Amino acid sequence: MTTEQKSNTGNYFEDLTTGLEITHATPRTITEGDQATYIALTASRYPLFCDAPFAQSLGFQRELVNDLLTFHIVFGNTVPDISLNAIANLGYADLRYGAPVYPGDTITSHTTVIGQRESSRGDTGVTWVRTTGLNQRDEEVMTFIRWVLMNKRDPETKLGIDEAPATPESVDSSALHVPNELNLANFDPTITGGRWYWEDYEPGERIHHIEGVAVEEAEHQMAARLYQNTARAHFNAHALKDSRFGKRVIYGGHVISVARALSYNGLENVLRVLAFNAGTHSNPSFAGDTLFAWTDVIERIDLGRPDAAALRLRLVATKNSDPNTEDQPFKVTDDNGRERYDPNVVLDLDYTVLIPKQSS
Repeated sequence: MTTEQKSNTGNYFEDLTTGLEITHATPRTITEGDQATYIALTASRYPLFCDAPFAQSLGFQRELVNDLLTFHIVFGNTVPDISLNAIANLGYADLRYGAPVYPGDTITSHTTVIGQRESSRGDTGVTWVRTTGLNQRDEEVMTFIRWVLMNKRDPETKLGIDEAPATPESVDSSALHVPNELNLANFDPTITGGRWYWEDYEPGERIHHIEGVAVEEAEHQMAARLYQNTARAHFNAHALKDSRFGKRVIYGGHVISVARALSYNGLENVLRVLAFNAGTHSNPSFAGDTLFAWTDVIERIDLGRPDAAALRLRLVATKNSDPNTEDQPFKVTDDNGRERYDPNVVLDLDYTVLIPKQSS
């Protein structure tokens, strides 16, 4: 008797086509337990996400769900359809946050495939998608573009697909969403421990975040499970023995979260993330690597408010090299004369944050 294959083997490069739209299964209600677990895995200290009275003093109902936890859950919800068989998630663009997310909100993810390009060898391909997260009131909580290096179902057959989309270099300031309820009249820097406001950061300055954090296998896997990210590259050690790296790869989003948590030292008064302008997972990380981070201030952006403005920042994470005490290049030139990220640089994230002005 012939039976139908009922388990999901995931999509490969050929299975996704430009214009395809997917509403992903298993919407997720984000709970206080998710928030606490996220803190346990990252040591994030931003008060807006863990201090209810502080959040209420700024006009919110209660503490918000951490911006990056929302991102990971929206991202993780897409994995079974988009990147279950991915080799690596390569980068991000045009990520914009919308309505604040509170514990108890339920998030649904929707994705549109916006482009594809087959590799020159024809055995893999890159797929670009636009994903949007909506809450239970159909309010947009975030939207972003990401691109994924995918395995092909049939690596021997070339398809000649070259439909790479253009992606914006940055999110325009007019698209940055500041919650209507935000009121900084009662902002108290003794809660954050921060001394520096929007006016105190100068374009071109570099902030070293000092500490290093080793990424452990168990923590990384717990993080990916928390986000219901089922990508084989992070779990299936047996299948990965013969892969490019020969072992599991740390989920790149976990690297972002650890680097963002490290960045609290020097950016304590930052309230929330408004946008990712561009992001690259420049090199893989593996269990046992120690992560460090620095931030370059790119731009001060006046939002036309008397109490708050935006900073465009570049968050860089390195592995096994302390950029505060060691000579750590950002990019290097290879033997072919091409500029590449130094092998120790694992994250290059250009993002925009909301921060109080001194007048607040």
